[in-house]
Amino acid sequence: MRFSFKLLTIILLTSSLILPTSILAAEGDNENFSLTIMHMNDTHAHVEPLPRMLTAINEVRAEEPEALLFHGGDVFSGTLYFNQYKGKADLALLNMMGFDAMVFGNHEFDLGSSEDGHQSLEEFVQAANFPLLGTNVDFSNDPYMSGIVNDGFIESAESGMVYDGIIKEVDGEKVGIFGLTTEDTANISSPVNVEFLSYIEEAQRAVDQFSELGIDKIIAVNHIGYDSNPDMGNDLQLSKYVDGIDVIVGGHSHSKLEEPVVVEKDENGADKDPTVIVQAYQYAQLLGRLDVQFNENGVVTESAGQLIDVTEKEPNEDASKILAPYKKEIDKIIDQETGAVAAKPLLNPRLSDSEVSVRANETELGNLITDAMLAKAKEKDPSVVIAMQNGGGIRAAIDKGPITVGEVMAVLPFGNDPVVAQLTGQEIKQILEHSVSQAPKESGGFLQIAGMRFTYDSGETEGSRVISMEIARNGEYQKIAEDQIYSVTTNNFTGKGGDGFEVFAKAYEEGRVKDIGEIDWEQLRDYMVEDLNGQVDPVIEGRIIDLQGEEPEQPELPKEPEEDPNKEEPNNEQDGDSSDEQKEEAPEKDGNDGNDNQSTNNPSNEKESEKLENDQSEKEQKIEDHHQNQNEGNSLPNTATNLFTFLLIGGLLLFIGICVLLFKKFKIVN
Repeated sequence: MRFSFKLLTIILLTSSLILPTSILAAEGDNENFSLTIMHMNDTHAHVEPLPRMLTAINEVRAEEPEALLFHGGDVFSGTLYFNQYKGKADLALLNMMGFDAMVFGNHEFDLGSSEDGHQSLEEFVQAANFPLLGTNVDFSNDPYMSGIVNDGFIESAESGMVYDGIIKEVDGEKVGIFGLTTEDTANISSPVNVEFLSYIEEAQRAVDQFSELGIDKIIAVNHIGYDSNPDMGNDLQLSKYVDGIDVIVGGHSHSKLEEPVVVEKDENGADKDPTVIVQAYQYAQLLGRLDVQFNENGVVTESAGQLIDVTEKEPNEDASKILAPYKKEIDKIIDQETGAVAAKPLLNPRLSDSEVSVRANETELGNLITDAMLAKAKEKDPSVVIAMQNGGGIRAAIDKGPITVGEVMAVLPFGNDPVVAQLTGQEIKQILEHSVSQAPKESGGFLQIAGMRFTYDSGETEGSRVISMEIARNGEYQKIAEDQIYSVTTNNFTGKGGDGFEVFAKAYEEGRVKDIGEIDWEQLRDYMVEDLNGQVDPVIEGRIIDLQGEEPEQPELPKEPEEDPNKEEPNNEQDGDSSDEQKEEAPEKDGNDGNDNQSTNNPSNEKESEKLENDQSEKEQKIEDHHQNQNEGNSLPNTATNLFTFLLIGGLLLFIGICVLLFKKFKIVN
């Protein structure tokens, strides 16, 4: 009996140590909830990578069968697949992937002003085997879309419908999902009767609705941009202004977020529950994966993410079969003629096989592309006066003769959406300094330009090379004022600071860079056909001049003086005055360019100062000679002008001397 009591005591003591630990462990499993999210965005009708994308999705699902999959918008517009099939080719493959939801991108509304309005969008939505999110989109006045919208937060969402929000159950936990589209869609697309409501107010409404339903794990699938124009809103702002959003799956800004961004401060800098932001670049090149863990209160405690390179995957066989008939038709269209004809080969030279390079010199093709950018941007925004295209973004030449669609797309293959930036003249100078910083060596950031011209000296130190900048206005060139603001169009890669353009990056961060809702290769195609009437023959115009690489002209001296110098005197005086003004201003300009440490009062520096003055005068004379030769032909050589000046001064001195002698003689006689 005593033994049994001792044994019972031991059992009870052991249980008291073991049971609580096991119970806590079980409770801990229930308290923590792990969720895997896959995501893509801004696929822009790049249909051909989708079979590889499906392979990547299937691999993740093999590890995490209940992983969610979202699309961050902009399936429409970008390649011939959209031009031909209006989203149907994309959808044939997207429907194989098992999406849980997609949000509308701004390009989904590109066809709104066409004869058929949003009929293609309605057909896309109804044929989708997943729901679409339109939390801040008002379709009530659109004849096509209004009938497929459910204004609610639905747990049993149906495919082919639009919802304010949906509820998914994953591993027994309910997750609320809503989606926002940029309010800027009204400006950069063609929504017509579709309206876009305040993204902040609608996000707060969604969070409140989910909270009332007892849901504390909330995901926003957005097409507003990670760090886009703050006047129109972005994901960073949303995460600070609306509390309660746990994860933001983004799109619109084409941001390549290698790792999740975690925001833990609100707009006032106070601590808040974490919001995890992800985005997976563009064009179905990458599949994003996010693994996130929540505590018992629905607060994110851990997150980890990666971008999976889809190009390394083998294409899914079934998806490839679905793609094949669409691709066959597109291959035929690529060979179709645009209606434009190149009068000569438009080369895309590189220094490896040429004396000039698209990445180091003005080129005919570069002029054509930037002329197209400028003309088409002006149609959207008449204030645009300058166009800039990075040489690294021009990837192919155009043969002489009829220009095909495929050639145009090969020239600009990256689909970099055009943007417009508001920049001061000083910022433009800094941008041009960066553009020519590697010259005469090649640089992908070397800018081809339109609407302006500039000169620089590649022999000077980096940052002090640009000598003059002029803008084309009313058929004439005017000096760019450093304190004036100019509207400049470029592509979104450069406009966000690509190739190391810090000035553009700063302007983008400050909301001075805006998407204009165009496609770059389509701009070029339409410009050649519509604006040039199909006759394509660009020329070198002296838009970019490197004085270091250009020898000054050496005209022959005239054998005899002019018979009647007075006839030429006005022109000679004008040329002489212009040259003299440049020489007088040269020392001041050198000082402004950072040469203040060279004192002109120090005798030891007299020769160097004189050399600097002569060099600057020579540079500016080169500019004058070049532009006059471009527009007016050769002017009278400076040597002839100087000779005439010396003769004139000598004659005046002789006349004065004779007058003095006559005056003295007359005085003596009297």
